[in-house]
Amino acid sequence: MLINVPAADGSAEAFVARPVTGDGEFPGVIFYMDAFGLRPRIEEMAQRIADWGYVVLAPNVFYREGTIADLAPAGDMRTQEGRTAAGKIAFPRVGRLTSAKAEPDIDAWVSALAGLDGVKPGPIGTTGYCMGARLAVRTANLHPQKVAACGGFHGGGLATDEADSPHLGLVNARARFVFGHADKDPSMTPEAVALLGKALADSGLEASNEIYEGARHGYTMADTSAFHDAATERHFQELRTLLDSTLKR
Repeated sequence: MLINVPAADGSAEAFVARPVTGDGEFPGVIFYMDAFGLRPRIEEMAQRIADWGYVVLAPNVFYREGTIADLAPAGDMRTQEGRTAAGKIAFPRVGRLTSAKAEPDIDAWVSALAGLDGVKPGPIGTTGYCMGARLAVRTANLHPQKVAACGGFHGGGLATDEADSPHLGLVNARARFVFGHADKDPSMTPEAVALLGKALADSGLEASNEIYEGARHGYTMADTSAFHDAATERHFQELRTLLDSTLKR
């Protein structure tokens, strides 16, 4: 189902997924989309996570740029040409979503999740994809008493030399982390992966920080040419273990 969330600069649409079976309350998870936006593939992934026994909120983090319908990719992204064409429109949005804009929104997403019917009080999880991985990490950094689990998959820019690089905030986090990096990803080089790993270790955080060999940036997105089935299934397995071990204890 779609809801509207009061965010920092207006109303944002968000997709909510709940378990198909089961009654009662369930732990909450925030799902941060990739640059191509909130679309059927994101809804499929959120629903799969929900069916493990969670209430999942996937916000349109680009609400300042337009509605879900406004931002929907045109063309078939399962071809390289189609993905490239869609990226020329979508990728500039990523740069415009600065940390100064994203961080007040994160507070809104956390509050919205807590206010949903059927969300169990207590710790929450977050998972993010591509640029959404940065948002997931920022959420764990900003809400250490709330976020117990954080996943980041084929993320970019998680450890840079910028003053607001997400890895610098890990000193504040208390979550358990799982990262599944894309192989040969220019947005997250082996050096950046190592820098992220050092920040995790220096902060005393329990974490997995792995490169998925042979998997391209965007490997979980079955509606694009970057899709890698084995890496996607590995990601789901590792994410489920993370969430279940932290939120269902």
